This record gives sequence, structure tokens and C-alpha cells, in this order.
Amino acid sequence: MDIALTGTNVLIALTLLALLVIGIILFFKTFLKGKADNLTDKYVDHKWKSPLVARNKYPDVNPFNFSRPLFLFGLAAALAMTLFAFSWTSYEDEVFIPEDALDFEEEIEIEPPRTKEPPPPPPPPPPPVIEEVPEEEIEEEDEPVFESMDVEEETVIEEPEPVVEEEAPPPPPPPPPPPPEEDEIFKVVEQMPRFPGCENAGGTNEEKDKCAQDKMLQFIYKNLKYPAIARENGVEGMCVIQFVVDKSGNVTEANVVRDIGAGCGDAAMKVVGKMPQWTPGKQRGRNVKVLYTLPVRFKLEG
Repeated sequence: MDIALTGTNVLIALTLLALLVIGIILFFKTFLKGKADNLTDKYVDHKWKSPLVARNKYPDVNPFNFSRPLFLFGLAAALAMTLFAFSWTSYEDEVFIPEDALDFEEEIEIEPPRTKEPPPPPPPPPPPVIEEVPEEEIEEEDEPVFESMDVEEETVIEEPEPVVEEEAPPPPPPPPPPPPEEDEIFKVVEQMPRFPGCENAGGTNEEKDKCAQDKMLQFIYKNLKYPAIARENGVEGMCVIQFVVDKSGNVTEANVVRDIGAGCGDAAMKVVGKMPQWTPGKQRGRNVKVLYTLPVRFKLEG
């Protein structure tokens, strides 16, 4: 027999069982109290066969006479509580997911991934300027004068003064290190990032992508709060959120690409902010940053 009870049903059953126990206690209390009248006069000249017979003073109000039915009742109550515990079934809340939740009605202009552009090459040096020297400033070079370098015995040679070398100036400080290169943000990679929960499910990458997509939709529409002003005014439509899944799977740089107003864009951003860590995307076997575009559809039920 398959019995499924919700938490409310189990609580009601346990309450009724507790009331039944209290009722039995009150019944026996009233019953024994009613039989206790005039017992002293009844047994005034009675002689007991054994002291154990009168251990509770009078056999008429001996609670041990009811030990068997009370034991059977306690056993039945314990079995009932065990049955309720094993039959307690928790049900997940039904999540309303629109059929076309991930379909784009039209093409959306998506901001290209923000990547660092290489710096422009330095400009070429200016060509040298050739100035013409006027003829008046050109002086004729004097003829060289040759001096005799002969050394005779009487020639006195003076010792040249030692040349003192000047201390070399300290070397200039090294140039600052170049700024770290920013990781490139991809739009499409070999393995797109996945919502967590399906990596150990087995199957092909396509099956894991489908499983991750279903879990993501369950998470979004379970945590999505339809703004009251949008519900009152019947605002429906699709907001588009764009975010980056980094190398560690964290959701970063989220922004609203399309907003239908009435607080729907902010509500979608709150859901994206609650997302757990994703499985990062991969390109050529290494984790990379990936730009992810997520449509969130707001549709009233009924």
C-alpha cells in the first residue's frame, strides 16, 4: 500500500493522536476517581491474603489492571507514528515556465565582447631637416702645421699628471612592468558554460547542455518575483540580461540589454545575482571567459 502524506496531513494526524492520548488519560482519571468513593468502608474489616494485593491500597483502583489494553494502545500509537513518518512526502512547488522562455522574438543587438585592443604603433620619427649653410660662413681650413717629435738627450720630459676618472652616474631606474593583459572575452566557444547540476549526470555534451538548460529555467522561474506594478498593469514581455561567466564559473559584469519596464529588468537582475557558480566554458581545453545572453520572459498565468 502506497500512502503519500503531505506535511500538513502528518501534522493533523499527530495532533489527533495526541488528543486521543489526552482523552484516554482523562477517561481513566475520571473512571478511577468514581470508583474510589466509599472504599474505606468497604474494606474496613477485610483481611488481605498477601500484602502485595493491597500495594495500591485497594484492588478496585489498581491501574495495573489496565496494563494490557494500555500496552496495546501504546503499541498501536507507535506503529501509527512510524507509518506517518514513512508516508511523509515532500512535494516541490510547481514552477510556471513559459514554453518559449528561451526564444528570441527578434534579433537583439548584442554588445560585442569587451576585449583589450592592442595599442596603436608609435608615429614614425620626423625626417631630418637639412639646412643650407651660406658660403660666407664657410671658412677655408688652415693648412696643418707639423711639429717635430724628435727627442734629444737634453730634452726634459715632464711626467703627465694622472687622469682621475670621474664616478659614473648611477644607472637609470628600470622601466615599470607592463600592465597585465586582460583575458579575452569570447562569445562562442567549443564548450559553452553550463548551469551547475548536470556534470555528473552522464551522457553526451548535448544531453548535459539540455539538462543544464532545464535546471537553469527551474532556478530562474522559481526565484523570479513578478513585480506588483507590472502584474497590476498587465505588463508582459521579455527582458534580456547579459553577463560574463569567468574562468572560475562566477557570474560577473551583469547588465540589462533589454528592459520592458515596470521593474521587470531589476527583478531579472536579482535572479541573475542569486545564481550559483557555473561550469566555465572551454576553448582548446582551457577555461576562458564567455559572454552569455539570457532572455527572461515575463508572462502572466491564466
